[in-house]
Amino acid sequence: MKIEQQYWTAGEGWKIESAAQLDGNASLVLAFGAGQILGDAVVMDEVRARYPGALIAGCSTSGEICGIRVRDDSLVVTALRFEHTALRLVHEVLAEGGDSLSAGERLAKALPAQELVHVLVFSDGLKVNGSELARGLRENLPVDVAVTGGLAGDGTAFRQTLVFAERVPGNGVIAALGLYGNRLRVGYGSLGGWDSFGAERRITRSKGNVLYELDGRSALELYKKYLGERYTGPADALLFPLMLRYGEDDIGLVRTVLAVDEEAQSLTFAGDMPEGGYARLMKANFDRLVDGAEGAARASYEMLGSIEPELALLVSCVGRKLVLKQRIEEEVESVRGVLGKNAVLAGFYSYGEICPHGAITQCELHNQTMTITTFSER
Repeated sequence: MKIEQQYWTAGEGWKIESAAQLDGNASLVLAFGAGQILGDAVVMDEVRARYPGALIAGCSTSGEICGIRVRDDSLVVTALRFEHTALRLVHEVLAEGGDSLSAGERLAKALPAQELVHVLVFSDGLKVNGSELARGLRENLPVDVAVTGGLAGDGTAFRQTLVFAERVPGNGVIAALGLYGNRLRVGYGSLGGWDSFGAERRITRSKGNVLYELDGRSALELYKKYLGERYTGPADALLFPLMLRYGEDDIGLVRTVLAVDEEAQSLTFAGDMPEGGYARLMKANFDRLVDGAEGAARASYEMLGSIEPELALLVSCVGRKLVLKQRIEEEVESVRGVLGKNAVLAGFYSYGEICPHGAITQCELHNQTMTITTFSER
């Protein structure tokens, strides 16, 4: 595998992050950037012209990761040429209120199973039900094929997200990239670092990923009560996600708020909030967030066989970025410390992360985690 990386900003134009090796001959381009840049035809035409034969996959973000730097309002382009790995890129387009489960099923079935090693998914971050998408994928892929990736972001605006599938980034798009061949090794890990507080409450009314009541009371009213003056809208709710447990013995998944409906007194989350489940508020611990990123890196490194990866894809939640603020690059630096100086780091801040849930499933939606996928071609 050969890799080169560059980034673009309005003030500086194109800058090289890692030395050019490809002479325009790339198999795949991973592109992560602010929505307004992905929608800039001039900039994106430059990317296509530089790598004319490459598949392009990626999405809009809530912050871009390039090396150990985290930027806003930039475009990060990581071009790869695989020596022994084949690629297949498929996509679905969700209408408003579209069936995320069926979209996941169709994407999985569109990827030939023979020699499939791993699947990367980049999804719309607002129209999708991420947990249903994950279920559709894992129930229709071979049991030994894991899925990682994330939901596109739109800063803290929550208006529109864009995903690359083939040539033009679009709204409501879910892209799935299949990687094929026995020479490719993949590792992954996903950890958070949030602390639970307050009473655990039962979900008494919900529909899919829309939460109406906890313990028979308005979910939005309870949120406002706990947060007090700190609550002004969804961006503030990102700082206080919910720990979701499906049953008594479940270790729990983190869910984050994407939208608030004052009229319905409801909260829309990135994934399902099933009736009968249990939810508890969470808050940030700065040091534990950084430790979580380091732990995710270590898990992916060990899964790879404790060899230095060639590429690491980092997908971290926008909520972590809002909490860490000027310390945000500490979590990326902690990843570098584990994976080594030669690994190319690329990624984005998201509205949700997709990764196996420990050894339990091949694919699950997470929120407020740092999720890392490492690659090495031998």
